[in-house]
Amino acid sequence: MNLNKAKTYCRKLPGATEDIKWESNLVFCVGEKMFALMGAEGSDRGISFKVDGDRFLELTDRPGIIPAPYLARAKWVYIEDKKAVSDAEMAELLQRSYELVFAKLTKKLQREIQGS
Repeated sequence: MNLNKAKTYCRKLPGATEDIKWESNLVFCVGEKMFALMGAEGSDRGISFKVDGDRFLELTDRPGIIPAPYLARAKWVYIEDKKAVSDAEMAELLQRSYELVFAKLTKKLQREIQGS
């Protein structure tokens, strides 16, 4: 999946916000908690996101996918090669990352996001 499609997908998720952090990283958050990280406009970097613990090893065993620098301990992966996953799989992985982060938010914040 190219980064423009990934950005479009992330922007459609309920309560998702985006911000530039660390000078050149576009970060998508829900409830002020990160769920996806990619290069900002004009950058050809890959994309990082949170995955389930049981999928972490499975995904990082595949070519083009590595543990995310600085975030691997929290079960984040980094897609180096955009061809490592199909568009459909990338959408599923981004959706799951969003769900994992959303589930850790307070119930009050979850209700506020779902109501918006």
